[in-house]
Amino acid sequence: MNVRKVIIMGAAGRDFHNFNVFFRDNPRYRVVAFTAAQIPYIENRVYPPELAGSLYPQGIPIYPEHMLEALIEQYNIDDVFFSYSDVSHEHVMHIASRVLAAGASFTLLGARDTQLIARKPVIAVVATRTGAGKSTITRLVADVVRDNGLKPIIVRHPMPYGRFYAVQHFKSIDDLARYELTLEEEEEYIVHIENGYEVLAGVDYARVLEEAEKHADIILWDGGNNDMPFYKAEHTIVVTDATRAGHEMLYHPGEANLRGADTIVINKINLVDESILKGIVERCNAVNPDASIFPVRSEAYVDAPEKVRGKRVVVVEDAPSVTHGEMHEGAGSYIAKALNCSIVDPRAYAVGSIRDAYNKYPWIGNVVPALGYSKEQMLELEHTLNAADCDAIILATPADIRRRLRINKEVAKVRFTIIDVIKPGLREHLNDVVMKIMHKHG
Repeated sequence: MNVRKVIIMGAAGRDFHNFNVFFRDNPRYRVVAFTAAQIPYIENRVYPPELAGSLYPQGIPIYPEHMLEALIEQYNIDDVFFSYSDVSHEHVMHIASRVLAAGASFTLLGARDTQLIARKPVIAVVATRTGAGKSTITRLVADVVRDNGLKPIIVRHPMPYGRFYAVQHFKSIDDLARYELTLEEEEEYIVHIENGYEVLAGVDYARVLEEAEKHADIILWDGGNNDMPFYKAEHTIVVTDATRAGHEMLYHPGEANLRGADTIVINKINLVDESILKGIVERCNAVNPDASIFPVRSEAYVDAPEKVRGKRVVVVEDAPSVTHGEMHEGAGSYIAKALNCSIVDPRAYAVGSIRDAYNKYPWIGNVVPALGYSKEQMLELEHTLNAADCDAIILATPADIRRRLRINKEVAKVRFTIIDVIKPGLREHLNDVVMKIMHKHG
């Protein structure tokens, strides 16, 4: 048998899942390497043998993506499998061109090869771009499930930026410390936990699924970036971002999510005018006329407005949203303007990788990306905020950095809620979805 040599291109998420379900025990392929993009501190590590399986007793090395052509030549690679998300269609095809020019074949794996089948019903929440508001919608779905007397378990898209755990089960805030999470990992779990929901994550999503099936009546998939769900869903909700109109058709695999969704949520419509919303609705209807469409308002508020109103503030935004998500600013900036704050440009105070981010992602506005992928990076974030000449900090990232960093200024935390603008609204629709699933499964 001719064994084809493979590189999997990824960002510590979809790439590991694709390996686990398609390649790990597949004798037709030999995965020589992963490459890493988007997420720092992943390259130059090894996908460990205990996760890689018996065909890979030494594990699998992870290289930086810029080494792609050299790796293809060095190992005589046959196939490169692209396995990460929230990149433009143009970016994907530029990568494909690099691979083809180097002599290998370029491949994308689809749902039939990568989605796992659950024994419990699954509702998936995905997006067209990162930062669209998936987790807020996931919590709304969880509320509806709980209100119907059922137990939801939230399964979060992988974020193994620290240690590679096969399964992580978060039942309380104390579990965040037990798993030694980075700030970036914590921010995706903490709000769900604060609202009384258990969260599962990890690296091996077959084992994660087994754990979820033990405890859940309904499994809720909370997607990462704009990736597709790892589990086959009975109902899929895609969240689009009205402030990035047009992106719903321009980014991979967000367009696939849009085309395959049962429900389309157009979030943040309060931040755009009616003509922009109309255009989004028209595009959604054109590619997915069977989906139900719900425009919603995303209302942000701070827990302590008196700490920041009218003051000179530094705004801290969700890092993925303003870095590879290409947002100029986010909810923190909108709150600052609404409270008549003066936003201080933080660039002069940034150090290390925080400073580097402004060069790498030049669209970042007068905000600090909450980069916290390592202890060193969290110290750089702490130094940047403490050095800033301002009165207070507006924190618009889900993780509460007050728990992890020693900040020498007052901090006001931004929170979000969803408000329907049509009747019957999204909550009523979700209740109908849950009722149909309950009826189907007895």
